[in-house]
Amino acid sequence: MINGKKLFVSASPHVRSKSTTQSIMLDVIIAMIPALISSVVFFGIRALLVTLVSVVACVFFEWAVRKFILKKSNTVADLSAVVTGMLLAFNLPSSIPFWMVIVGDLFAIVIVKQCFGGIGQNFVNPAIAGRIFMLLSFSDAMSKWPLPGQGIAEFDAATGATPLVSLAKNEALPSFADMVIGNRGGSLGETCIIALVIGGIYLVARKVIKPTIPLAFIGTVAVVMLIAGKGDLEYAAYQLLSGGLFLGAIFMATDYTTSPLTSKGKVIFGIGCGLFTCLIRLFGSLPEGVSYSIILMNVLCPLIERATTPKPFGTPKKEKKAKEEAKA
Repeated sequence: MINGKKLFVSASPHVRSKSTTQSIMLDVIIAMIPALISSVVFFGIRALLVTLVSVVACVFFEWAVRKFILKKSNTVADLSAVVTGMLLAFNLPSSIPFWMVIVGDLFAIVIVKQCFGGIGQNFVNPAIAGRIFMLLSFSDAMSKWPLPGQGIAEFDAATGATPLVSLAKNEALPSFADMVIGNRGGSLGETCIIALVIGGIYLVARKVIKPTIPLAFIGTVAVVMLIAGKGDLEYAAYQLLSGGLFLGAIFMATDYTTSPLTSKGKVIFGIGCGLFTCLIRLFGSLPEGVSYSIILMNVLCPLIERATTPKPFGTPKKEKKAKEEAKA
């Protein structure tokens, strides 16, 4: 007893939180709703159908593989499969055939997530891995971008280049207003910057994510593209608003399992994502590099963690410890 107060000795953890995996995933789902609404507004009801198919397929595969193959307790209720389904759908064009969506979901959930132990064990982001798998497997379907405001029957004919492709070819670009509100070609969830920023602010306000990685990621791309454009602010702005930069920085690079826990690690991770994105955009054969940059940094995450994790207070340095052992 100290100063009249009883002190209790208990086992760790000593700092407890009301947050659960389910509550965190629910917050992520809520944060993605503005982008989902904008995708339906610009790409029609098929955007919603692609998202629903992806979510249902991910939930089904997670339930089935754990029940019939892995023989483990089911984790569908934690909503992580729903988040994966939405994120994968957000990285697809609205014209993508449903069966391709299901194949991508199968790869993301079964191969990338469950084969490595399930939530918290995967070494790369399942949604990003699913998208890259689909890019390699269905390159033609994944490179057709329906223009906003077209009906389902017109998708095959009403396609166009994304702003990144137009930027690389010096073609006409959408206005800045269209870039910000999402009235342009692209993946379902990447076009409306306003919706993505609203979702990001919600996640930060709810303390689901810290702004470190998104700011480091987007800030690095801004600086590099400003240098690459020789100070051309318009060029740098289009590079920031184009592609999946905001979607990747806010919703995918911040994945708990595949990003560093330390503050220094988050900065390094974000800068690395930004640098790889710029290198691919500027020198690669592909116009976009966000997905590849994040998955590369996912692989490097353990090394970043090892280099930035602070040593416990009082822990002797290896050299000092070795000398003491030698003397003994």
